[in-house]
Amino acid sequence: MAVVVRVVYWARGPEYLQLKKKLEDEFPSRLDICGEGTPQVTGFFEVFVAGKLVHSKKGGDGYVDTESKFLKLVAAIKAALAQA
Repeated sequence: MAVVVRVVYWARGPEYLQLKKKLEDEFPSRLDICGEGTPQVTGFFEVFVAGKLVHSKKGGDGYVDTESKFLKLVAAIKAALAQA
């Protein structure tokens, strides 16, 4: 069963597609990744794993632009996969 990862982001930046590819490479065929681009500048880059907010640019996390931020998502996904 695939874990749903939802990313809400401002549609202009490449960050969503970069994160999507990196997660797909890490978890081939195990994730259902969907992005929701906002039509206006929002400052959003919010990542939900199995319905739980695990990364929030608005909350001070910034983009997923470091290994430690990425590993935080990986850990959340692994936990969700273990419960699936």
